[in-house]
Amino acid sequence: MRPTLAVLSVAQFLIALDYSIIYIALPSVAADLRLEPSLAQWIISAYAVLFAGFLVVGGRLTDRVGAKRLFVVAVVFFGAASAVGGLAGDGAVLLAARGAQGLGAAMLQPAIIGLIGTTFAAGPARSRALAVWGGVGASGLAAGALVGGLLTTASWRLTFVINVPLTVLCAAGALVWVRAAAAGVRDRIPLRAAVLGTGTVLTLVLGLTLGADQGQRAWPTFASLAAAVVLFAAFVRNERGAPLIEPALRRVRTLRLGALATALYMASVGSEFYLLTLLLQSMKGYDALRAGLAFVPLAVLVTVGNAAAGRLVRTHRPATVLALGFATAAAGLLWLSLALHGDSYATDLLPGLLLSGFGHGVIYTAMFVIGTQDVPDEHQGTAGALLTTSQYLSAAVTLAVLTLVLGPAPDHAAFRAAFLVTTAAAAGGLALATASLVRRSVRLRVDSAATRPVCPTSG
Repeated sequence: MRPTLAVLSVAQFLIALDYSIIYIALPSVAADLRLEPSLAQWIISAYAVLFAGFLVVGGRLTDRVGAKRLFVVAVVFFGAASAVGGLAGDGAVLLAARGAQGLGAAMLQPAIIGLIGTTFAAGPARSRALAVWGGVGASGLAAGALVGGLLTTASWRLTFVINVPLTVLCAAGALVWVRAAAAGVRDRIPLRAAVLGTGTVLTLVLGLTLGADQGQRAWPTFASLAAAVVLFAAFVRNERGAPLIEPALRRVRTLRLGALATALYMASVGSEFYLLTLLLQSMKGYDALRAGLAFVPLAVLVTVGNAAAGRLVRTHRPATVLALGFATAAAGLLWLSLALHGDSYATDLLPGLLLSGFGHGVIYTAMFVIGTQDVPDEHQGTAGALLTTSQYLSAAVTLAVLTLVLGPAPDHAAFRAAFLVTTAAAAGGLALATASLVRRSVRLRVDSAATRPVCPTSG
């Protein structure tokens, strides 16, 4: 089983790396291809929105055609899209390649989680596998900034090309080591629901972006937001007859909790990379390499936090571990919001990076353990897709909101406000996990009282 977990972890690292590696390279890409800042943002958003929008389709395909088969096809498609991105000569080709990468990742992510669910038995074995997988994935998000800085010093195109050998390695490893599981559920593939949901988020993010660029009262902004409302209404109506999310999964309480946690994770420490990249390069004058190196302590603490969470979930309730992660993350983000004006990296930024990095790793593991623990094996692929959908839809919307908060020429006050937004999201995650613990405690007391034998009274 170790070779299988190694292959799946490398694939997850690839997905996470590809999302965050572009941050530090973004100024170089925009300058080389002559992209306006509002258009350059879509290099990130095109990946995130299409990734999130078609994840449930990927989950249904995983359950229908088999996780191993979809894994191989998706990872090859992802590698081909990466090669096109690395060779792109203009912005249109690059954005199309980023969107294709998002679609490939949308097929690949649920196949990975589905293979974990069918390879490792529920309980300690699956929790350990998820901890390893989650650690690699969380490290990929953090390491993307460092790797992006190193590669961008040579050429931003290497941030795309690096994916190609990794995808070849994953495809070959899957064919050799990964055991195929029988296809399960034979449900329809919800393409219409996915298109409506993706269109809703795309137009919403576009409207928020135009609001930051042209003003909130400009007609393109209004038209985009109105289109988002119309598409959302169509999505809700479609859910009544041909739902994207199966009713059986909607009733799984831990899956709902995990989906909310992933959204708040991405709105807090998941968006920290974007803010730090802009802060270091635009406000503090770091070049790409120095900015990448500044992320090393954060990347290390993400890995440490994930390893710690992997041990803690074996002896403590996952919701308790999740609360610890969000509390630590909130403290780190608050520190950064208060100390970002300082000139010393070691005394002003480093403590916040260490705290938020540790919290990041703890949250990443705990939220997936919670979200998948009560889901039947035949629905593991779809459940994993729902969790990651929540994560990356939140990323796209949060990025647009932060763009609004920062404005066209952000100063220290704007960056402080943006970091406080992420701090509030982490505090919301802490409240969510705490409320779950309180509800469970109350339910256990009620159940205990209901089953307690009644002593007869003498009379």
